[in-house]
Parts: sequence; structure tokens; C-alpha cells
Amino acid sequence: MKTHQLIIIGAGPIGLACGIAATKAGLDYIILEKGVLVNSLYHFPEQMTFFSTSNLLEIGDVPFVSHSDKPTRKEALEYFRRVHDSWKLNLKLYTAVERMEKDGADYLLKTSKGDFKAEAVIVSTGFYDTARKLDIPGENLPKVKHFYDSPHPYVNQNILVIGAANSACDVALETYYKGAHVTMAIRGSEIYEKTKYWIKPNIENRIKEGAIKAYFNTEVKEIKPGSVILATPEGEVSLENDFVLAMIGYTPDYSLFEQLGLPIDEENERRPIHDAETLETPLKNVFVAGVINAGLNTSTLFIENTRDHADKIVDELKTRWVQS
Repeated sequence: MKTHQLIIIGAGPIGLACGIAATKAGLDYIILEKGVLVNSLYHFPEQMTFFSTSNLLEIGDVPFVSHSDKPTRKEALEYFRRVHDSWKLNLKLYTAVERMEKDGADYLLKTSKGDFKAEAVIVSTGFYDTARKLDIPGENLPKVKHFYDSPHPYVNQNILVIGAANSACDVALETYYKGAHVTMAIRGSEIYEKTKYWIKPNIENRIKEGAIKAYFNTEVKEIKPGSVILATPEGEVSLENDFVLAMIGYTPDYSLFEQLGLPIDEENERRPIHDAETLETPLKNVFVAGVINAGLNTSTLFIENTRDHADKIVDELKTRWVQS
């Protein structure tokens, strides 16, 4: 079996940036991705617009030109395809890493498409693929969605949107404008204060005028085939319901971390334990890059403020290998 110098797990923007840094350094590397290119971005809502400007999403000196300051999902997918083609990255898609084992000084990665071996590993798997769960009865019913794609399936349907941050407000507004009957269940007393500035007043006005019904200080108690049960300050409420869109956020894939043997700091937002300077985990030559480094505090790290992880890790590896 060939031993690569470096294996990168995840072909999201930061995984691609790591591949670019490895290409520049002349390293023998491969990127392993369980799904499609930039898999998380692919599963974003069809009409999503990024909060970041296009220049803040650029990697590898490839210009990102969009029709407006805030690029769309479609433009981002096209952009990262161009990045892949421009750098001719060594990438293997639909190859899910299942576990990692120590093999002498190297690492053996077991995947859905065979085994791969490397001297060093970068884990850059993002968090959008793994939805937070409600852990309530009925959550596994087919009508419950943790990922949103398009408003069309919800025309003239009674839908419950759970959450009060960007995703939930976006979904509530878009489905409402396309003809859904929208109710929101919100755990707090108001819309999340850091909701995008162009969304927050819109959703608040729709709630104020009664176009969208919102239950504040409320939790969803149970989901049934034709209804939902809410625990509100005024008592239990049963609503007719066709779909539940649980827009309550996403987490890193902790089951994968366990299979890789990556230790987690349970007392610090469940962050993967790593050195703040080198980004190395307690496993020698195994690094974590991108938004997963924030653990459950997913509102602190983004593409734009983790792009430097790639050069930081590859520079560290080059230094070690030169010295050895």
C-alpha cells in the first residue's frame, strides 16, 4: 500500500485550501470526501445567500466573482469547482473515512473504498452535515426535516419552523412568501439578536402583523403524524401540522471523531483538543482545521477566518520533515 505524506479528510473549502497548501509545498497528498465536492455547501438551501462577501471566501488565489456583494449557493458551487480544476487537486469523492488506526509511525485510514495510509492527517470535516437533534417523540417521522432545500414542497401546508436564528428565520420567511402556513416555536423570548440585519426586522414585522404565528418561551414536546404538541407559557398547545422544519443548528460529527480517536474537551464547547498555534491534536501529526475547531460554538469560526489553517499546518509539517 502506498503511504502518502498527507491525507486530508473533507473536501469543503478549508479541506481544499489544505490541498492547495500541500500542492504548493510539493507534498504527496490525497483528499478524501464522503460526499460531493464541498458537500456541506451543496446541501445548503437552493436560494441561500452567504453573509460573507465573495472575496472573503476566496482560496488559492482564484478570484471569486459574483453578481452581488453576497454570493449565492449556486455561485459558490461554481467557484469551488473552478478552484478544484485550477489546482488539479488530488481528490477522491464518495469515500467515507470510517476509522483510523496507528500503523507504526504512520496512520491507516479505513474507508468505504479501501484503505489509505499516511504520515500525517488533517481532519477538516465541517459541521453542517450533522444536525442537532430535538430528542423528542416523533422526531424520526418522515415529515420532520433537519435540512431545508426549497419552499416548493410546503405550498399550502401547515408547517412548524423550530428556531429563532438565521436559518429558522430565513426558512420561515421564504416558505411564508411561497404560500405555506407558517408557525414558529422559539425557546427564547425573542428572535436571536445576531440574526442577519436584513432578515431580523422582516421576520419581526411578519410576526407582529400575525402573518407568521410565533410561540415564544416554547418547546416542542411531541410530533405526531397530523399535529405537534407545544409546551408554552400558557400551557400545552396542539397544532395541526403537515411538516416540521427543525432549524436548530448543526454540530461536528462526534461519532467520526470517536472512530478517528480524536479526544474532545467536554468542558469547553466539546472542541476537539488541539494546540492553538499548530492545530495539532494529542495524536502526533494529526491536525484539525476549519470550523470544527470551535466545537459546539459554531457561530465563531467560518470559512473566512479559518482559511489560514491550511498554510499553518502545512508549514508546520514541512518544518518537521526538513528537521528530521
